[in-house]
Amino acid sequence: MNTIVRKQMSIHPDVMDLLNNQIAMEMKASASYLAMASWCDQRELLNSKALFYKQAEEEREHAMKIFEFINDNGGAAISPNVTNVNNDFESLISIYETALEQEISVTQSIFKIFKAARNADDFITEVFLQWFISEQAEEEDTFRSILDIFGLMEGMPLKMIDERIPTE
Repeated sequence: MNTIVRKQMSIHPDVMDLLNNQIAMEMKASASYLAMASWCDQRELLNSKALFYKQAEEEREHAMKIFEFINDNGGAAISPNVTNVNNDFESLISIYETALEQEISVTQSIFKIFKAARNADDFITEVFLQWFISEQAEEEDTFRSILDIFGLMEGMPLKMIDERIPTE
C-alpha cells in the first residue's frame, strides 16, 4: 500500500488562518487596483493607469507568496472569493487616498499576523513576514508622496498632475 504522508505543519494553525485571511486581503487589493486602473484608463490618465496595473500585479504576487508559503510549510492555503470591489470613484485624488488607506490596512493586518506568530513561537512565519513589513513601508511612502503631488499642484489640470505620477 502506497501512502503519501503530508509533512508536519511548521506554522501555527492560528497563524495559518490569519495568513489565509491575508491572502484574501491581498487579492481584494489587487482587484481594487484593477478597478482604479480602469477608471484612470477611461480618462487617459496614463501614468496613474500604469501605476495601478503594476500595483494590481504586485498585490497578486504578495498573495501568491503567502499562498505558497502556507503550502510549503505543511499548511493548507485557501483560494479566496473576492467580492464587493468598488469600481466607482469620485476623483483621481480620492483614488489615491483610497489606495493609501488600503495599504495602511494591509500593513496593520501584517503587523497583527507578525505579533501572532511571535506570540506562538512561529519563527518561520515571523521571519517570512519581515519582507512584507519592509514592502508595506515602501507602499505607504509611495502613496503619501503621490498625495503630496496633489497638494503641490492644487488647481492644475488632472492630465498635468498625472504626468508627475511616478510609474516606477
